[in-house]
Amino acid sequence: MGEMTQVQINLGDRSYSVVVGRGVLAEASAMLPAKAQRVAVVTQVGIPDSYVPPFPGRAVSIHHIGVGEEHKSLSTIEKLCREFAQHGLTRSDVVVAVGGGMVTDVAGFAAASYHRGIPVVHVATSLLAMIDAAVGGKTGINIPEGKNLVGAFWQPSGVVCDLDVLETLSEREMRCGLGEMAKYHFIVRENLNEIPFDERVARCIQIKGDIVAADEREGGIRAFLNYGHTLAHALEIDTDFSIAHGEAVAIGVLYAAHVAHRMGRISSERVDQHYHVVHDVYGLRRPLPNGVTIDSLIEAMGRDKKAVDSLTFVLDSATGLEVVPGIETDVLQQAYSDLEARLSNL
Repeated sequence: MGEMTQVQINLGDRSYSVVVGRGVLAEASAMLPAKAQRVAVVTQVGIPDSYVPPFPGRAVSIHHIGVGEEHKSLSTIEKLCREFAQHGLTRSDVVVAVGGGMVTDVAGFAAASYHRGIPVVHVATSLLAMIDAAVGGKTGINIPEGKNLVGAFWQPSGVVCDLDVLETLSEREMRCGLGEMAKYHFIVRENLNEIPFDERVARCIQIKGDIVAADEREGGIRAFLNYGHTLAHALEIDTDFSIAHGEAVAIGVLYAAHVAHRMGRISSERVDQHYHVVHDVYGLRRPLPNGVTIDSLIEAMGRDKKAVDSLTFVLDSATGLEVVPGIETDVLQQAYSDLEARLSNL
């Protein structure tokens, strides 16, 4: 095993550790509640069996969920909870999610719901899960009206991020995580690209952990973690999820920069910095999806779970990110034209 970093998520009596390193899968066993006798592992077909940590002395059952956003559904939660009951899981036992962000979202919500809440440990097998989905306790599933509209806050008992598994990720899955990593540059205004990749993963987790500790239920600064996501979720819905999440977030981050510039919040040089991080540092260059219009995106953004009264965005400023409500439609249309013009040169 290589060097291991432990990132602490400080939430009082619900605090937990995120272990980051290479060859650290076995650390998951130490995160299980001592009284847990049964372990329900939730994973997907295609995730190697070798990614399931050993749990000596416990009865382990394996539960597969479907691949694809259509399986991130209430029917999947029912399926899992029924299987947990058939396996004899009690509220003293534990769910272990082994997979990417979809698995941690679904398994976390099933754990939050079963017996009104049983412990969950996340073994994150994608970059997206490591730096975003598995940390912070937000779980959820989709309904036809929108992404993640049904869910719960349910903090894990621990998270394991074995960086060795990233070697096997597809390019698309890697891009999903890189889009999320790009946003962290703007949350903390640090040149994260100047530190080695393994350390950068741990730094992103620490940034998220600090924000979650300060604002667990998204009443304030936790919204900063959604930088770029308002447009991103609309793009995903409008394209029937044919665009990778990280690519949608990358476009959303660029769009947020154009909105902020149109509102006089940031300089054109700061917009250029956004393009440098997204395009040059992370290589997330892609044009806008065909057939998408700003009018349909505005409609989708209005249904987004972060909408309160009018369209609210997380936007950059000279002093950092802020939540900005009540943005006018014409500003959003102008910014989209700016984005289209810039991306048409790719």
